[in-house]
Amino acid sequence: MELQLSKHSVQKLKFVGESKSKQLKKIGIETIEDLLFHFPRRYEDRSNLKKISQLVPGEVETLRGKVTRVEIVKPRPRLNILKCYLSDGSDVIAAVWFNKIYLKKSLKRGTEIIVTGKVGGGIWGKEITVRDYEILSEQEELHSGRIVPVYPATEKVTQRFLRTLIWNALQKYCDNLVEVLPFSVRKKRKLASIGWAIKNMHFPDNFQVLEKARKTLAYEELFILQTALAKIKNNFQNAKGISHLTDNSTIIEFKRSLPFLLTGAQERVWKEIQEDMESASPMARLVQGDVGSGKTILAALALVKCCAGGFQGAMMAPTEILAEQHFLEFKKLLKPLGFSVELLVGSLTQGEKEKILEKIKTGTLDILIGTHTLIQEKVEFKNLGLVVIDEQHRFGVGQRSALKEKGYNPDMLVMTATPIPRTLALILYGDLDLSIVDELPPGRKEIITRYVAEKNRKKVYEFIKQQLKMGRQCYIVCPLIEESEKLDLEAAQTLAEKLQNQVFQEFKVALLHGKLKTAEKEKIMERFRDGEIDILVATTVVEVGVNVPNANIMVIEGAERFGLAQLHQLRGRIGRGKHQSYCILMGNPKSEESKKRLAIMTKTSDGFKIAEEDLKIRGPGEFFGTRQHGLPELKVANILKDQKILEYAKRDVSEFVAGRLQTTLEEKERIQNIILHNFNFKSL
Repeated sequence: MELQLSKHSVQKLKFVGESKSKQLKKIGIETIEDLLFHFPRRYEDRSNLKKISQLVPGEVETLRGKVTRVEIVKPRPRLNILKCYLSDGSDVIAAVWFNKIYLKKSLKRGTEIIVTGKVGGGIWGKEITVRDYEILSEQEELHSGRIVPVYPATEKVTQRFLRTLIWNALQKYCDNLVEVLPFSVRKKRKLASIGWAIKNMHFPDNFQVLEKARKTLAYEELFILQTALAKIKNNFQNAKGISHLTDNSTIIEFKRSLPFLLTGAQERVWKEIQEDMESASPMARLVQGDVGSGKTILAALALVKCCAGGFQGAMMAPTEILAEQHFLEFKKLLKPLGFSVELLVGSLTQGEKEKILEKIKTGTLDILIGTHTLIQEKVEFKNLGLVVIDEQHRFGVGQRSALKEKGYNPDMLVMTATPIPRTLALILYGDLDLSIVDELPPGRKEIITRYVAEKNRKKVYEFIKQQLKMGRQCYIVCPLIEESEKLDLEAAQTLAEKLQNQVFQEFKVALLHGKLKTAEKEKIMERFRDGEIDILVATTVVEVGVNVPNANIMVIEGAERFGLAQLHQLRGRIGRGKHQSYCILMGNPKSEESKKRLAIMTKTSDGFKIAEEDLKIRGPGEFFGTRQHGLPELKVANILKDQKILEYAKRDVSEFVAGRLQTTLEEKERIQNIILHNFNFKSL
C-alpha cells in the first residue's frame, strides 16, 4: 500500500512541535512530502577546504578554523564590527561581521567554525567578510567534510535544523516514495529511481551524482507538466468547433482597404490562422511578436473572417486604455465593411452597459471589445465564433477559459507582445499552437536608448524642448514609488504640474492615468494624437497599445523601478513614425540587478534577447508568474539549461497521450492523480 506523504503532517517528525511546525509553514513546509521536496538553493563543497595560508584575496572562499580571540570595534556611531580571529595551524584570519555583536556569545575560544565570504587584506593582516557561517558541533557528518546543502531558510528555521530534519526524514520515508514516471520511460532515458534522486538532491557524494539526480527530477517535472497541457489541448481539439467560411472575398476587400501591405511574417501567420478557422476543430493559437510587429491587424483579419460568416467576435484586453485603443482602431478599420463594434468596460454607466448587453444577446452587435468585464455572468453572446485575448501574460488560464465558455467551442486567438523564447512558450502555453511574427514593418528606425543620471536632468529637458520645437511629441512615464496606487497618482500629478509651470511653460502638458473616466482618457489620447498636447505625463497605462507615430521621445522616470519586460513595452510606444526616436531612462540605480537591467535596455531593442536576459535575472518562476496561470511552480527544472530534457519529455508525452508508450494501468492512473492534485483543472 502506498504511503501518501502529501497527507502526513511534518509534526510526525522528531523535534517538530506546534511552534516549529508554524515556522516551517512560513517557508512552505506543511507535510513530509513538502519537506522532502524542499530542495537546496545551492551547495557548498566543504569536502576539501583550503588552508588559511592558501586563500586568495578578492575571491569568495570557505574555510574552517578554531576561534582564538573575539573583539568588537566601533569605528563610528551605529557601526559595530565583530572580529573573530580564526586559526587552522597554517595562518590566522579575522572573520568580520557588521552590526552582529550578539554572535560574540556563541564564538567562545576553541569553538570550530566554517565561514564563507570575500577575502581581503589590510595592514592588520588577512580578513574575510562573512556572508555565511556555521558553528560546528561534534556531529559534523551533515554539516562539514562533504558537499553541504544550503536551503531556503529563516532565522528560526536554521540550516543546521533543516539538514538534520531532512536527513532523518529521508532515512525513514524515502523508500516509501512511489515512482511517477512509467518504467519504460525511466529505462529509455536512463533515469534514476525517485528515492535515489531525492536523497542525492539533498546529500550528494559528488557533483556528478547531484547532476544525475537533478536531471531525473527535472525530467519528471517536465513530463507531468507537458502531459497536463497535452490533455487540455487534446480535449479542446477533439471537441467539435466552428468551420468558418472558406470564401475569403470579404478578407480580400478588407486587405485592399488597408493603407499598407502585410509583411511576409504577417502573411505567414495569417495563413496559419485562416487554416485553423476553416477546420472543424476549435482554433487555439498563440501569436507572439515583438512590440510594433503588427499583431493587431492579424486579430482584425480573424474577426473579419468570423463576422463574414455570421458569427460574433470578442476581444479581451488587460486595461481599459488598451481596450479603448482597440475599439477606436477597429471601429475605423471595419467601418467600410459595415461591421458594428462596441466597447464594454467597468467605467461605463449601468445604462450604457445594459444597451450593449442587449445588442450582444440579440445578435445585433458583431464585435465586443472590453476588459475582464467580458467574462462576467451578465454577458451573453448569441453566437460567439471567435475569442481574441490580447496581452495574454496579464490573464490567467481561468480567465481565458471563462471567455471561451461564452460560446459553443469558439475559436481562440491569443496574442502577446511579451517575447518569450520559443521553448519556454511551448511550456507555458503548451495547450496552444504557436505562431511568431518575427518581422517589423519596413522603414522602422532603431530607437536610440540612453541611461541618464539624475544630475543631468536639465540637459534632458533641453533636448526635449529642441524636439518639441521641431514639431515632435513626448511621453514622460512616472516611476512606481509605492505599492499604493493613490501615492503613485499623487506623484504623477505633482510631476505634471511642475513640468507645466516650471519647465515647459510654452508647451502643453497633460496627465493620463488609470483613474480617469473612459471618456476623459479618450479625449486626452485624441488630443495627443491630434498634436494638441506636446507632453503626455502618464502612469504605466501607456505600457501597451498606445500608438501615436509623431511621439518620438519616451522618458521613463525612476527606470530602475521597472522590470525589463515593462521597460521594453514602454519603449515600444515610440519608433512608430518616420522621425528618429529616443528612449531616455532616468534614475539612480543602486542594486547590481537594476544596473544590469538598464545596461541591457541600452544595448539591444530585440525583445527576444531582452526576454532571455530577463529570464536569467529573475528565473523562470517569477518571469512567468506561473501561479496566476494555474500551473504548479517548477522546483528543479531550469528552462534555460534543460531544453534538451524538455525536448525528450515532449516526445515521450506525445507517445504517452497517443497510447503508443508502454505503460501499465496503474502507471496511467498515478500520472492522472498527480495531474489532478497539482493542476487547478477547474480553471484550466
